[in-house]
Amino acid sequence: MTTRALPGRGGFAALLAMSAMALTLAVALAVSIGEMRVPLATVGLSLTNHLGWTEAPISRIQDSVIWDLRLSRALVAALCGAGLAICGAILQSLLRNTLAEPYVLGVSAGASTGAVAVIILGVGAGAVSLSAGAFVGALAAFAFVALLSDGGRGGPDRTILAGVAAAQLFNALTAYVVTTSGNAQQARDVMFWLLGSFGGVRWPEFQLLAVVMLIGLAICIWYARALDAFTFGDDAAASMGIPVGRVRVVLFATTALITATIVSMVGSIGFVGLVVPHAVRFLIGPGHMRLLPACAVVGAVFMVLADIVSRSVMTQATLPIGIVTALVGVPCFSLILWRARRLA
Repeated sequence: MTTRALPGRGGFAALLAMSAMALTLAVALAVSIGEMRVPLATVGLSLTNHLGWTEAPISRIQDSVIWDLRLSRALVAALCGAGLAICGAILQSLLRNTLAEPYVLGVSAGASTGAVAVIILGVGAGAVSLSAGAFVGALAAFAFVALLSDGGRGGPDRTILAGVAAAQLFNALTAYVVTTSGNAQQARDVMFWLLGSFGGVRWPEFQLLAVVMLIGLAICIWYARALDAFTFGDDAAASMGIPVGRVRVVLFATTALITATIVSMVGSIGFVGLVVPHAVRFLIGPGHMRLLPACAVVGAVFMVLADIVSRSVMTQATLPIGIVTALVGVPCFSLILWRARRLA
């Protein structure tokens, strides 16, 4: 995994500051852009009104569009981007594989199968049970990939092939559940949802995802030093006194939980966990104490911008977010494969 030399604290702080400003601007644009254009000034006044700082007169329709529809969507998109980027960074370190991320390894497909089983078969109800079904599916995909790749120790090629097999298996299971147990309308809705969509998310989804993200990020940062050691292999990590098995289980479960929660709410979105960690690692180096927070912020910016594009390229229609991220991710995936072949 080739990276640049680690910059000083000033460079890291500058990246976080610029990313935070970019995220603020991206969220403001996401709230402003849509079928009904809302001036940025009006967006700001609506937010300050709800925070109790101002009492500016604003149209009820505009205020409802800003607060009830677009702001929650933009914030969920930001959290999803942050979560997928963090998961990609964790998996790339644990598996020592530059191509590892939830979508490529079939984890998103497993989570989709679990979520679709809940939706179509009616097992439980509500966002929590949907996330639980997706979590079980994600863990099943992890177990399948680990079994085929010998826990990631079979080499990068074997791990990726195991991920391809897992994705095909769970996508087939998802299609089977939809075609045998769902009606035509459910099939259309599920297939569109599986391509990724922020259309149905509101404040309850944001609250649940925010809790999961805060817990998940805290756990990952707690194990940042262990992740640095995993970069040199399991034996090196064990020689430094790190409980390799326990750390793997905790971080794999955390990754599965974040991925499952995201998939249960917005569907399967690929390549964010592949592109963002590589870009951030190139800018600030491989140290996970800095890499993970930076990935979270940059991933949030990336996803919000992708959501803006998905709502802007077609008139009176929304492009599935998974298509937008794939159009960016596939060339990056190809470039990483090409560089790996040159270095081999």
